[in-house]
Amino acid sequence: MIQNYESFATWGAIIYFLILSVLLLFGNVIRRKIPLFKKSLLPTSVIAGLLGLVLKEVIFRPLSAKGTMPTEFVTNFNNFLNLVTYHTLALGFIAMGLKVNEKLEIKTNRAHSYYNGLVIVSTYLLQGIIGIGMTLFLAYTFMPAFKTGPGLATGILLPFGFGQGPGQANNFGIIYETFDPNGFAGAQSYGLAMASMGFIWAAIGGVFYLNKVQKRKVTGEDFEGNLTSIQEISSPDEIPVSESIDKLTVQIALIVAVYGVTLLTMFGLSKLVSLNQTTYNMLNSLIWGFNFIFGMVIALLAKKLFVYLRKTGLMTRQYPNNFMLNRIAGVVFDLMVVASITAINIEDLSQNNIWIAFLLISTVGGGVTMFYLHQLTKRVYKEYPLEGFSGMYGMLTGTASTGIALLREVDPYYKTPAATDLVTGTTTAILFGLPILLIASYAPQGILQSIISLVILTILFIAFAGFLFKKHALKKKV
Repeated sequence: MIQNYESFATWGAIIYFLILSVLLLFGNVIRRKIPLFKKSLLPTSVIAGLLGLVLKEVIFRPLSAKGTMPTEFVTNFNNFLNLVTYHTLALGFIAMGLKVNEKLEIKTNRAHSYYNGLVIVSTYLLQGIIGIGMTLFLAYTFMPAFKTGPGLATGILLPFGFGQGPGQANNFGIIYETFDPNGFAGAQSYGLAMASMGFIWAAIGGVFYLNKVQKRKVTGEDFEGNLTSIQEISSPDEIPVSESIDKLTVQIALIVAVYGVTLLTMFGLSKLVSLNQTTYNMLNSLIWGFNFIFGMVIALLAKKLFVYLRKTGLMTRQYPNNFMLNRIAGVVFDLMVVASITAINIEDLSQNNIWIAFLLISTVGGGVTMFYLHQLTKRVYKEYPLEGFSGMYGMLTGTASTGIALLREVDPYYKTPAATDLVTGTTTAILFGLPILLIASYAPQGILQSIISLVILTILFIAFAGFLFKKHALKKKV
């Protein structure tokens, strides 16, 4: 059927999706059948991504080098993986943003959501301090090549890889590769590798913490639980599951429509800043790198529009369905993780011994993040400290889904507000975390800029963490 490369290119996307699907299936078999992985909390998508990385680097690249496989196959495969990682990040956030506000059994006040946001952002700040601080240390010790702007970008990728996951690490990696004046070659692979190390810290470090520190027997063997019994699949005023159009089709159409508006908005802003070349050079890459933020904001605005239309009677039924939106978000985030890990280019990490910085920064970052959240969550979440730590630590080293995975080991039926804390915290963190996003484009411009950024991050961290520790100080036992 495929007689030459031209016809193969036509089927390329389908074949690449086929590869990702097979990787996920094999990853699931390994996760369920091999005791070592079964007892861990390593997500199936991470295992699949590691398999994909081995497949690409051990099989595809050598075959391509020998001429057995078309060179374009590997190149296009990498481009495809980068596109999947970029777009699925925004699609997943849009799906979460369109969800109808759920009725919680345990109520939390509005101030609590701000505390959640401060917990998240203070951890971002701490990771940024570690990343930039260690990069400056390396620059003035045994890695003087880091004194240039691109090398300094390795540090700031820690909070993006750990705190915000592979999607944002990928986006900023792309930004740094085109950094002016000299791009950081391999920044995308470095960011994705940092995010992958975050998953390992979330899974292995999380299990270690629960088993050794909290003396809780956690193996991950019962992770695959049935959640449909505790989730509302539909409400009476929603559209039927299937009539002239399937309900799932409506959810997908809503997500794609919102993403279409998102892309148009970003395109319009890009054209607007292009009126001034200096502004364009500074902001254009950030606009396209923050597709998930624009997507989330527009999804929230769309949800407000739906509420208004319901109140005026112009729309009589509820179209978004939380259960299906959760499932769609799960699908796209699984694709994002497997694609992002597979997209790592091992050769990029071997350049200029950058793997040394990678191992040092990721190790210190993971250990300090665990210690900090251990101290903080037992103060902020006094009524459910273990659950609070599990969710926040899992999310702030991996993604929200990793946080849920770790949380389910100690709170399988979501009896505490810990799962809700992740959602409300992420929303408010967007506001509090704005300085980090600005610093991300400023710090790598030179040594002086990195030092200034380090000072700013430290001041903000002391302010945010100091407020949280003081506000939620533990009472001394009499």
